[in-house]
Amino acid sequence: MTILTVHDLTKTYEKSPVVDRLHFDIQKGSCVALLGPNGAGKTTTLRMLAGLITPTSGRIAFEDFPDHDIRAQIGYLPQHPQFHNWMNGKEFLVYVGQLAHLSKKEASEQAEALMKRVGILEVKNQRIGKYSGGMKQRLGIAQAMIHKPKLLMLDEPVSSLDPIGRREVLNLMKELKQETTLLFSTHILKDAEDVSDELLLMHRGKIIESGTLQSVRDKHRIDKISLHFQTEPDAYVADLEGLEVVESVLREKDGLTLWVKDLEQAREAILERAFLNKWPVTQFEVGRTSLEDLFMKVVNDDAMADHFQA
Repeated sequence: MTILTVHDLTKTYEKSPVVDRLHFDIQKGSCVALLGPNGAGKTTTLRMLAGLITPTSGRIAFEDFPDHDIRAQIGYLPQHPQFHNWMNGKEFLVYVGQLAHLSKKEASEQAEALMKRVGILEVKNQRIGKYSGGMKQRLGIAQAMIHKPKLLMLDEPVSSLDPIGRREVLNLMKELKQETTLLFSTHILKDAEDVSDELLLMHRGKIIESGTLQSVRDKHRIDKISLHFQTEPDAYVADLEGLEVVESVLREKDGLTLWVKDLEQAREAILERAFLNKWPVTQFEVGRTSLEDLFMKVVNDDAMADHFQA
């Protein structure tokens, strides 16, 4: 069942589209990652869905409530949430709950339940200013859920956290996706793989790929070979690009990644070239593209991005 439909959604600033004619659906009970590099338009998209900014054009429809303000059905956690640090955690949630038209009793009961749910009940009477980053994110998720929304949206929920805080919040998101429809933005590819069931891959304001993780992997799976050298790898790029079985070469931080047409033929050709020319190869790995490989290829190769949009 479709819970949210986006059609031709566009936001333009100074005649330049930041979000450019987006089309996608969110299914009830799904967990969707809006994945893209910084500046792709993710936050602008979520802010339009949350009703915080007005689209230049396009349509956002919450299927169960086509003629009403959809903000009542959406919980939203911004990338940089603001709290009243002099309040304690429960006071803040009760305050937010009353702003969402809950009675004080309802807000208090919901605050207790949510703080227990997100794992911070033991600090409910502690001032927010003393919370860790991970605890604040948990509190932020609780405030986004205080009015029992149909769709929970989180904007870069773990990008500012330390490794422990990141893992805690990601584990919480895995639990929450069993209970509600979840849409979150991220530029961290592993987070999308760890938590989401589906993805919307965004680049330069457009959705250039979408679907389940497995369907996207299957659609764009390509054989690859990774090479590492004792010396700088730039000297070998031209020779490798000249091989017929090599489709493209990507310069990585400490080596080269080659996308190839046929893995066995490429392995033989590259090893032969390396042996004849006495290349100082220290590592040779074969495999297939991961979601990270696909994403890096998209954002670093305009030709590939054009191919995905075709």
